[in-house]
Amino acid sequence: MRQPFEFFGDIDLDLLFIAGRLKEAQRLEGVLDAAGIDYLIETDTYRGGFIFVSERVGAFFYCREQDTERARTAMRAGGFKPYTLKE
Repeated sequence: MRQPFEFFGDIDLDLLFIAGRLKEAQRLEGVLDAAGIDYLIETDTYRGGFIFVSERVGAFFYCREQDTERARTAMRAGGFKPYTLKE
């Protein structure tokens, strides 16, 4: 379920996904709700585009570290490609 920032307190959260479109964000909310995962959504800017790179606003989805793998599994089943840190 979508939770407010205060719900998570001082714990670090893992970034799951950056949705660039409202429909995409709403669909992901449905996937995470169905999986019973607590998550946070914050809007922020990101750089996007290939030819014309620009700064855009997106919905950033976060969850607790202990829920990350379960959330990513649910996301893949729902047709999403979860964010992963490239090392």
